[in-house]
Amino acid sequence: MRIPQTERSDASILHADLDSFYASVEQRDNPELRGRPVLVGGGVVVAASYEAKAFGVRCPMSGREAMAMCPGAVMARPRFDAYMEASNAVFEIFRDTTPLVEGISVDEAFLDVGGLRRISGTPMEIATALRARVRADVGLPITVGVARSKFLAKVASAVGKPDGLLEVPPDAELEFLHPLPVRRLWGVGAITEAKLADAGVRTVGELAALGETRLSGVLGRASGRHLYSLAMAQDPRRVETGRRRGSIGSQRALGRRPKTPDDLEATLIAIVERLAKRLRKAERLTRTVVLRLRFDDFGRATRSKSILTPTDRTDVIMALARDLFHDALPLIAERGCTLIGLSLTNLDDADSAQLTLPFDDDHQESLDKTMDDLRSRFGVDAVTRAVLVGRHHGADAPMLPD
Repeated sequence: MRIPQTERSDASILHADLDSFYASVEQRDNPELRGRPVLVGGGVVVAASYEAKAFGVRCPMSGREAMAMCPGAVMARPRFDAYMEASNAVFEIFRDTTPLVEGISVDEAFLDVGGLRRISGTPMEIATALRARVRADVGLPITVGVARSKFLAKVASAVGKPDGLLEVPPDAELEFLHPLPVRRLWGVGAITEAKLADAGVRTVGELAALGETRLSGVLGRASGRHLYSLAMAQDPRRVETGRRRGSIGSQRALGRRPKTPDDLEATLIAIVERLAKRLRKAERLTRTVVLRLRFDDFGRATRSKSILTPTDRTDVIMALARDLFHDALPLIAERGCTLIGLSLTNLDDADSAQLTLPFDDDHQESLDKTMDDLRSRFGVDAVTRAVLVGRHHGADAPMLPD
């Protein structure tokens, strides 16, 4: 549902972001970890508490490197079921605060509270109550940024961390934004940051002073226009709700130890098995499989393959994923692999699309359903493929709840 939006007169968009989410859940559930540096992961750190970040620990980082930087840290194995339970509880609070909630990951969302002044108070009062309720009901710290636009609200929450509340008043937007480093702008990664540094641009204010025309000469027309608009605090995007997700995905960090192609393919198979079950549980069908890889040199690669007929069958998704993986083997052999991610995109609702040839196969559909039922009753690893027996692949890192 799209909410008509004109120029807002007040800061009434919230960006709510749980602090070091996975690590905070571990500290909440184990009082002995509170106030101590906590790392979540194993071979690779997928989350770190603020106590650990103070020692320079960042994600992703190898567990060995992180422990060397922070010798007193506690390493906790990921418990994604607990994280998803906490995420669902927090999102219930979001939706109880306002019907206009746009989730963007398991631990953050935008909330439009512009029409709630008479019912619930000012946006800052609403944000204060939201933070208190998340702390009291779920036991987690959360930071909230308040601004007229989604972009500024997200920047405000990042600046306000940890466990903070920060408002960007409409008459002080550029004063707040321009001293910040250009990396705060959406769309500025390491490569773009380096290009801007070569042009003498290190802050958002310096980028704005460069002007759209000169900026486009450095970065290209589309990027120049986009970043100049953000640097001038222009972001007309609405908080959107009511849309079903366009993708379902999982990823697994693998660490920097050497891995054989068979090990990597087994990890891919394990991801496909669980993703296909999630797809069927959500009553969705997919047309496109996207493989994402991260290499030892921290570079990334993305490959995708699509089919004409939407499907939720494990064997079809598996074949597509394996094709993408085998095509990428030369890159993996050259650069190593530290992360495998898989997304199912171009989703349809199962009741709005019919499975037709070449994928009609009652036997396979029955097998998928039987496997789903057994795993629901006895655990996801109770029934598995022969290639996965005896292998430990770590836990899936979830994205938004399905």
